Parts: sequence; structure tokens; C-alpha cells
Amino acid sequence: MTTLTPAPDQIALVDCVSFYANAERVFDPTLHDRPTLVLSNNDGCVVAACPLVKELDPDIMGKPWFKIRGWCQAKGVEARSSNYELYGSLSARVANPRMLQ
Repeated sequence: MTTLTPAPDQIALVDCVSFYANAERVFDPTLHDRPTLVLSNNDGCVVAACPLVKELDPDIMGKPWFKIRGWCQAKGVEARSSNYELYGSLSARVANPRMLQ
């Protein structure tokens, strides 16, 4: 009979859905129930969208801002410029081993 022993190191896979868009929601509670998307550097195109936005347009990712600005206003979609310092900070908190215990 073989006995399995637990590995000394454990690995956790944490999947944060629409991480950039949800990070924006963490720091702006007014976005909680609002469709929110995040734009790339210089607000070029969509790099993240919460599920509410993806329901409105499943092909939203990568679309140029200048082509969807009016659509966003008509649908009540909030657009945010990317904030990579914020995302890095939140990512470090998610990946912190003390937070996983």
C-alpha cells in the first residue's frame, strides 16, 4: 500500500475575474453595480471589462476607445484609464501567503 505525504510547499491558483475592472471597483464603491471597463495606456483600447460589460458586448475586449465612447455613454458603461500601480498593489495583496491562510 502506498502512503501519500503532503508536499512541504503548497501552491494556490487564484483567478481574479476581470481583475483590472474589479480593482477599480474596490477603490470607487460607486462603480459597484455599474458596468465598468479599463482602457490601455493613453486610453487606446479596452484591456479589461467586468462581466456586466461583457454581457452588453461579448466582443468588447481590444476595441478602440474612440469607436466605443458613444456606445459607452448610451449604455451607462463607466470607462477608467489603467492604473498599473493600483493593480500591482492589489495583486501583491492577493498573492500574499498570509492572506491565503
